[in-house]
Amino acid sequence: MSRETLLLVDVLAREKNVPKDIVFGALELALASASKKRIDDEADVRVVVNRESGDFETFRRWEVVADEDYLIEARQVPLSEARNQDPDVEVGDFLEEALEPIDFGRIGAQAAKQVILQKIRDAEREQILSDFLERKEHLVNGTIKRMERGNAIVEAGKIEAVLPRDQMIPRENLRVGDRVKAFLLRVDRAARGPQLILSRTAPEFIIKLFEMEVPEVEDGLLEIKAAARDPGVRAKIAVKSNDQRIDPIGTCVGMRGMRVNAVTNELGGERVDIVLWSADPAQFVVGALAPAEVLSVVVDEDKHSMDVVVDESNLAVAIGRGGQNVRLASELSGWTINLMTEEESQTRLEAESAAVRVLFMEKLDVDEEVANILIEEGFSTLEEVAYVPLHEMMEIESFDEATVQELRERARNVLLTEAIATEEQIGEVSEDMLSLAGMDKQLAGKLAANGIKTRDELADLAIDELTEMTGIDAERAKELITTARAHWFE
Repeated sequence: MSRETLLLVDVLAREKNVPKDIVFGALELALASASKKRIDDEADVRVVVNRESGDFETFRRWEVVADEDYLIEARQVPLSEARNQDPDVEVGDFLEEALEPIDFGRIGAQAAKQVILQKIRDAEREQILSDFLERKEHLVNGTIKRMERGNAIVEAGKIEAVLPRDQMIPRENLRVGDRVKAFLLRVDRAARGPQLILSRTAPEFIIKLFEMEVPEVEDGLLEIKAAARDPGVRAKIAVKSNDQRIDPIGTCVGMRGMRVNAVTNELGGERVDIVLWSADPAQFVVGALAPAEVLSVVVDEDKHSMDVVVDESNLAVAIGRGGQNVRLASELSGWTINLMTEEESQTRLEAESAAVRVLFMEKLDVDEEVANILIEEGFSTLEEVAYVPLHEMMEIESFDEATVQELRERARNVLLTEAIATEEQIGEVSEDMLSLAGMDKQLAGKLAANGIKTRDELADLAIDELTEMTGIDAERAKELITTARAHWFE
């Protein structure tokens, strides 16, 4: 038996291309399973196979548990009873008893064989997957083997992958036997079927296709920095040259458009805009909005957004059909883009200036002329008046040093008073609201000033009510309200 065991392990390891330890482990599990069927299915049985001789030992074991947790007689023993056998034993330890070797018989041997084969199949599958992942092949080439509920099962060498229906390009008609390229989206090791999940709609897919078509990318002369897609319709990619002699856009287009056409054909006719990447976000957004011509850009770092002004005749082009152009430009750059005409921009600026003018006149107790001078010099908040370096304010021709010092003093006093009031209001806010993800003291103070002091009161608000109270954007308001309501559904 022992020599036959070693021979069996050696043959299986070679045939299935898995380590011997995997086969030994499968054999031990199989023997343990067969032993349990002869004594008690509830029992905990451990088998150890000697890797040198092939002999095996079988042990039945019981886990030591606290007396109050003792439930399963077949594989547990209460601590008080276990200490009668071993005074040093602790909860979580095991007591073992050696068992006589059992003659498994035909049925037991058959069951053991099934367990061994299943474990080896699992190990073989894991080995094939590991070998594939080691090659770091993000672009998968394969043949559609079958269709299951609209999903395509793709055979790529020895491995199977699944291309879900929602990851196929819309209106794409894939059939069994078709050759297909796709991006490796993720690996699902827990899946019973194919573990590789593919995508033809992911932005990374178009990046990998360009890397394949444009050798300069692999050579490091060009970089594809980002991509955004409306699958099957339109896409934008941002490219950067690491060599001043190379035109990044022309290189990606290729002679007579050969390179970009190859990508377009693979993507079912998806039109590709190639944009020059820039480290300056405003310049990058201007390029991303092409073919629309931009007149001016105002960047709001805090909200991570840009107000982009275009001529009225260019507005439709900038927005694109169904908002496609501005949406793709926003996804490509990572910035929220607010498009507007010159007239809309002027109206907004006037409204913002009016609000700041009122703020300065009320809080700093100054007349309209002084408030206007501050606005013209670029001041828009009390914090700027209070803490901008003194020499910058001294450069304002209309103010002397005494006026500057007085304005700074008034601004600081107002901010201090408001900070104290906010702290007092926060003291009335419930701890469960303060500890919410996305909540901060400043926001809590604004909510308290509006009578919102508990998590449930916040949860009762509508998104537009919260944005109006606090001035935060709708996305953040939605996340806060959703978080506040979460405990209602637990």
